[in-house]
Amino acid sequence: MLSLVTAAEQQYRHDSWIRDRELAVLSAIRDRRAPAPMAPTVVRVAPRHRRAVWARPIGLHSEECSAACAPA
Repeated sequence: MLSLVTAAEQQYRHDSWIRDRELAVLSAIRDRRAPAPMAPTVVRVAPRHRRAVWARPIGLHSEECSAACAPA
């Protein structure tokens, strides 16, 4: 019975070693196939519009709005 347990442990260690080796080889292949990181590029952002100092009350219209766009 002890020899069966010892054989099973050796088989498990062998299988684990083979699996770890295969995973290491696959990860090395994956790392070599991965594209090289690109150099960082400068992204220019358009300037933001200035916001009003205070919030405009609801229902207030500017002088540019004609009588046609005012609510009836």
